[in-house]
Amino acid sequence: MEHEFDYDLAVIGSGPGGQRAAIMAAKLGKRVCVIDARTMVGGVCVNTGTIPSKTLREAVLYLTGMQLRELYGASYRVKDEITVTDLLGRLQHVIGREVEVIRSQLLRNHVELIPGVARFADEHSLDVTVDGPVQLHAAEHRTVTANKIIVAVGTMPARPSHIRFDGIRVLDSDQILSVDKVPDSLVVVGAGVIGVEYASIFAALGTRVTLVEKRPNMLDFCDPEIVESLKFHLRDQTMSFRFGEEVAQVESGERGTITTLASGKRIAAEAVMYSAGRQGNTARLDLAEAGLEADERGRLVVDEHYRTAVPHIYAVGDVIGFPALAATSMDQGRLAAAHAFDEPAHDLAALQPIGIYTIPEISFCGKTEAELTKESVPFEVGISRYRELARGQIIGDPYGMLKLVVHAETRHILGVHVFGTNATELVHIGQAIMGCGGTIDYLVDTVLNYPTLSEAYKVAALDVTNKLRAVDRLADSMLVTDRTGLVGS
Repeated sequence: MEHEFDYDLAVIGSGPGGQRAAIMAAKLGKRVCVIDARTMVGGVCVNTGTIPSKTLREAVLYLTGMQLRELYGASYRVKDEITVTDLLGRLQHVIGREVEVIRSQLLRNHVELIPGVARFADEHSLDVTVDGPVQLHAAEHRTVTANKIIVAVGTMPARPSHIRFDGIRVLDSDQILSVDKVPDSLVVVGAGVIGVEYASIFAALGTRVTLVEKRPNMLDFCDPEIVESLKFHLRDQTMSFRFGEEVAQVESGERGTITTLASGKRIAAEAVMYSAGRQGNTARLDLAEAGLEADERGRLVVDEHYRTAVPHIYAVGDVIGFPALAATSMDQGRLAAAHAFDEPAHDLAALQPIGIYTIPEISFCGKTEAELTKESVPFEVGISRYRELARGQIIGDPYGMLKLVVHAETRHILGVHVFGTNATELVHIGQAIMGCGGTIDYLVDTVLNYPTLSEAYKVAALDVTNKLRAVDRLADSMLVTDRTGLVGS
């Protein structure tokens, strides 16, 4: 006899992965609920992660006038004194709108949103501590049962045990959004994506930023030439780098902080922000009650269909680890729900873009030169620089660039790497061509709007074509010379 469950699917977490999983199941006619804290609708993505940091970035770009300084001079400002109020006003507006959009989407698809915190009571049951708008009494508890369960709880900042976080002088990457003033100086520990993004944002605000990283370089999964361009630009914003250094101690007082490195160096700054990776938000789920276990970083292991060790419990999004991107989490949620209810669905395409919202931004798709060299794949590179494009001059971006990595024999595009204005938008043109098996000949023979930044693709494609043509001509001349007996005689 089949069990009667309250829901066909219960989703723990309302971030991008949880939303898409719930809506997919609802579209299949299933009874679905999503459980998340009232103050966290939209998950980390909307409340403390992707949306806030990108909104902050756009506000900073506008208020500092950075994008127009090439046109109007280095002293150009939209606002001389930028306050936290200036920045957070826009932030709260965007977050509020996003939360309403999510609520509306769930309501429209008849998904019940249960405000509260869930933990496993057994492999089909969840004990939910229900939030109220104002809690004037003891928390209420509700038991929810479901045939299938998807865990989409996201992550939280990892905190080294030897560092004392106070939320004022010593902060993690979530707390940085709640500072009461723009710091005059800041130490950022960790040069991963989040650390570099925030470091570049505060550098643009005029904060003296020191970036500390124990590895010998930053963003080592990116094209080295692109990373060097970013470092050059950030140094121009007075940012300092301390690579190959570990933090031994952070001391804080009323007037600021002193960060002591293992090498003995001491850095004085108004505040310190730690970006030491992320930890799966699974500690309070009581996973053992469902027969599950997280790894040392709080993450869950899943198979190719996002199933955990318990077949009817799935996990998606940042809680399963790499790539831990909102864009991939959305599709993971959709595919997990489809598999859970035997709905045919294609797997995610292997070709996925990466976007890093630094100032200036970086985006890439496909292979790097180093990867192709290691694989012994013959390739050629074509580069276009924004300063050579009319649109680059119009928008005042002299540092942007686009690089195409092309197979030297088949002429297929193997990688696209972009640095500068709209990089995270432009990369999708290359992604689409690569996904369809296109070659640089398509770009050479295609008319693109003028003046646009998209024209960079044609310039880079022509650059590659000219290099390949030069090799072919020289090879042909050597072959002719060899046949006439002039070679090796």
